Amino acid sequence: QLQLVESGGGLVQPGGSLRLSCAASGFTLDYYAIGWFRQAPGKEREGVSCVSSDGSTKYADSVKGRFTISRDNAARTVYLQMNSLKPDDTAVYYCAAHSWCGSTWRRGLGFAAWGQGTQVTVSS
Repeated sequence: QLQLVESGGGLVQPGGSLRLSCAASGFTLDYYAIGWFRQAPGKEREGVSCVSSDGSTKYADSVKGRFTISRDNAARTVYLQMNSLKPDDTAVYYCAAHSWCGSTWRRGLGFAAWGQGTQVTVSS
């Protein structure tokens, strides 16, 4: 059974950093792309970043230069390093799996094994 579990969220001041983790079980992470998504209250879910099985990455314009996605297949974990956090980054962050980071990855279509999410709050 494919399962992803997010962790690492919390409360951080503007300008601070957090590292989110997405731990995989029940499948071989090596063959999958993993996307990070977020949903703020009253807003639609949006794609934040995606890493393909070959390590290539994609980012939403709003996080380019601030967020870095990486994967450690041996540890069966995908990370999202978030720096220079802003209040607008406040949301529940989710990870999910797909065969690749396609052109519509930001919409989250076709992604599976959604985790339960981890709350990120950026506030002073």
